[in-house]
Amino acid sequence: MTSTPAISGGCPMGFGAEAPAGHHGYEPFAMENPFPSYAKMRSEQPVMFDERTGLYVLTRYDDVKAVFEDWETFSSENAQAPVRKRGPQATKIMNDGGFTTYSGLSARRPPEHTRIRAIAQKAFTPPRFKALEPMIRENVRSAIEQMLARGDGHAEIVADLAYSLPTITIVTLIGADISKVDTYKRWSDSRAAMTWGDLSDEEQIPHAHNLVEYWDECQKLVAEAHATEGDSLTADLVKAQNEGAEITDHEIASLLYSLLFAGHETTTTLISNCVRVLLEHRDAWDALVAEPKQIPKAIDEVLRYSGSIVGWRRKALKDTEIAGVQIPQGAELLLLMGSANRDESRFENGEDFDITRANARDHLSFGFGIHYCLGNMLAKLQAKIALEELASALPNLQLVDGDAITFRKNISFRVPDFVNVTLNADADSLKEA
Repeated sequence: MTSTPAISGGCPMGFGAEAPAGHHGYEPFAMENPFPSYAKMRSEQPVMFDERTGLYVLTRYDDVKAVFEDWETFSSENAQAPVRKRGPQATKIMNDGGFTTYSGLSARRPPEHTRIRAIAQKAFTPPRFKALEPMIRENVRSAIEQMLARGDGHAEIVADLAYSLPTITIVTLIGADISKVDTYKRWSDSRAAMTWGDLSDEEQIPHAHNLVEYWDECQKLVAEAHATEGDSLTADLVKAQNEGAEITDHEIASLLYSLLFAGHETTTTLISNCVRVLLEHRDAWDALVAEPKQIPKAIDEVLRYSGSIVGWRRKALKDTEIAGVQIPQGAELLLLMGSANRDESRFENGEDFDITRANARDHLSFGFGIHYCLGNMLAKLQAKIALEELASALPNLQLVDGDAITFRKNISFRVPDFVNVTLNADADSLKEA
């Protein structure tokens, strides 16, 4: 293949990917209902260059999966890069504050990625997750009790349950202070906004201060793990280092920087989406109330149908071709898993929600290949417990005005701002453990 120039923000004429007027209805930061535009792109232009973001947008299942799998051609190095370049003020704040992290794992490449992930996996184990299950279940039951105790028959799932549950879980897992849940959430919101949002230079300033605080906290947690032995994932990583594992304090702190965000942000959204989507499809909710053993399959179908992450980025390391479209070295790609997960070439009637779907687990919401999400089991465990307890205690839960739900502006995460429900239950209906 002849060499082609790297893109520089303009439309690469002649590559066959130029976006038409209207971009098939696709708006990169609009998350209210992106699925009609996804379907149109899959059908009419599965690889589209979006000159507004400088990204090649991929929408078909096979193409997205193939790019995830081929890490030698498509690097993850841009996965955590700000979609909108940091302004001079935010850059100065972060440089002066000693902000030096970038990624724990998701933006690292082999052999560095291979080395760090192998060490992290030994600490991030199913037995450690299993040990958290009683606490998670108790926290869900406590949240339900508080909803019922208000006595007004209403609740907001994001604020009343999904907001704090996974944050307490991940903070406990890494051995941090659970009294700082709101602070960790504030820092995580800033990370999402700064990395995947569409902020002006001025809007970036408070988030830059938050990220400096966030990174400082991660470094302090590592220092504390060195000073005092403990039973936590952080202590396990430090112990591994002391026993000869090739991992630095900076790399451990960077893992915490990623885990404190990824370990709860997407799970908050997963729990919220599970309740939202299941209540939108009443037959599915009633089926889970009648047969809770179906909940794990239902969670995979929610992840397919309405995943927490709908798009992730990669960078081409050499000239290549996708679906007949030439991709030049240096090009950046946006892999729309939210579209791939509804591709009817992989999922029959992919636009339909079906908790009995046999291949729902083939979704790409956790990625694929060497960067497959390390915490997927913990996320699904928490969603499973939340749905089990809600279905048991509040079988008549009803969604309130689902069409009014808004979603945060973001290029990668589809996050509902609220999920209002009516409980349709008395306090006495809460079952004893």
